[in-house]
Amino acid sequence: MLQITEKADLNKPFNPINTKIVSDTPGRLRLRVAQENREVEKIQHIANFLTAQPHVSHVKTNIHHGSILIHHDSQTGTLSEILATLKDIGIIFADITQGQTEAASGISNTVIDLNQRVERATNGTVDLRFLFPLGLGTLAVRQLIIKGLQLEVIPWYVLAWYAFDSFWKLNTGDR
Repeated sequence: MLQITEKADLNKPFNPINTKIVSDTPGRLRLRVAQENREVEKIQHIANFLTAQPHVSHVKTNIHHGSILIHHDSQTGTLSEILATLKDIGIIFADITQGQTEAASGISNTVIDLNQRVERATNGTVDLRFLFPLGLGTLAVRQLIIKGLQLEVIPWYVLAWYAFDSFWKLNTGDR
């Protein structure tokens, strides 16, 4: 938890900070600060500025998660006043999941977990980086045997290319 140690300097210039409203309940607002703005100085500035506002009773921050929890008087301090205050110090409300959404992150973590399970089950002999291209290669051979060289819905050479390409991409470069 970040301790508030300095007075708010309202004349200090500040660069825009991308944030997202995570939750809004009466008297409580939680923000998520974009990864690139999760610096002690920036979050300290936001906390100090908010604490100086009469309708804000308490501000709690977590730099690691980029979370700012704002407790405010729901009768005198409306959400629009809080948002206006935040905009005054350079807060921009936008989709901050630049590069990877939460859904994409969840799918990626699931595939990583599945890959680790396959690797453990086979004592490190194979993993999904081998099994996926192998499966596509097997489908390519099957299509070639069943359909011959016909150019059907999924021709054998397309599956063969995907098998090679995925094997190459999954087994070279950064891991």
